[in-house]
Amino acid sequence: MSNIESPSSSNTSPAHKGQYGNGYYDPDIAHPNAQYDEDLRVQCPSTTSERKFIRKIDLRVIPALSVMYLLAFLDRTNIANARIYGLQKDLGLDAAGTQFNTALPIFFIPYIIFEIPSNILLKKLKPNVWLSACMFLFGLVTICQGLVKNYSGLLATRFFLGLAETGMFPGSFYLIGMWYKRSEAQRRYSFFFSSTSLAGAFGGLLAAAIGKMNGMRGYLGWRWIFILEGTLTCVVAIFFFFVLPCFPEDAKWLDEEERAYVRARLRKDQGRSAAERKITTRDVGNVFKDFKIFLGGFMYFGLIVPAYGYEPLGQCDCHILLADTLVVMRSLLQQSFRPVSRSTHNTLYLN
Repeated sequence: MSNIESPSSSNTSPAHKGQYGNGYYDPDIAHPNAQYDEDLRVQCPSTTSERKFIRKIDLRVIPALSVMYLLAFLDRTNIANARIYGLQKDLGLDAAGTQFNTALPIFFIPYIIFEIPSNILLKKLKPNVWLSACMFLFGLVTICQGLVKNYSGLLATRFFLGLAETGMFPGSFYLIGMWYKRSEAQRRYSFFFSSTSLAGAFGGLLAAAIGKMNGMRGYLGWRWIFILEGTLTCVVAIFFFFVLPCFPEDAKWLDEEERAYVRARLRKDQGRSAAERKITTRDVGNVFKDFKIFLGGFMYFGLIVPAYGYEPLGQCDCHILLADTLVVMRSLLQQSFRPVSRSTHNTLYLN
């Protein structure tokens, strides 16, 4: 049945009223073999179980988003490996490393500023369209980064790389929150974040292999690192246009009953959608009064310090860590609107 309501609901359709006479809809009559989520009191499709249904969503949503963010993180941090293979000397950067260290945080200026506009476009467009387009663009910029001739070109490509990658982190969080209950989403966020560890683990090995191409077709090894890794990202982005999940309402790999079930369980867990409830000034004030938001940001700062400590990023580590912490704190602020809205991120800005 596509009309999923609890037995106590008065919003039964005319068809159900006619079928049962007194206007009371008993889902047991409609689907005697169906399973139910006792906590939410919504009907699970009769063709599957709750566990199998969530596993089906997991296999479609989490791996694709994780691979996408892995490649984004790889393209973001491969500049450290490029430096080892001659970037600094070839571009004539100062020996003290000031110019190189200046190029690193340039990435985070558009990355932070354009997060909210990016999620606005994500909601206006389909996630597979917007995220795959962003992925293709930052892959293209990475290729261009391997073709720069001077310091100015490096600064420009780092800036546009941050602009193209700005939608990856908040967009993925938004999409995960549109598929899972709050109690389910936390574990999925953990799997999603684990992709950055894989990027750090294999990024150096991949760069070492590509670096052996030094001198091939007149390009130094550091240029091939950018060119090949950017090309890989572009190819995967084209494939992901057909693979990345849409919102539950538009998922063609679910039937109508399954889509209705996803909507019903999220509505029960998170309340009305952003289109149905306006965020008030009081809601915003309550967010900034919640110390857990800021505590979570600083906790992430402490966790990411060891991770970036393994990357040879030079003297600018602190700037990058602070920028990443600002990104996470902003995401936590946006996440706090979730109990009053279906939108995981940027609900305030979408109403």
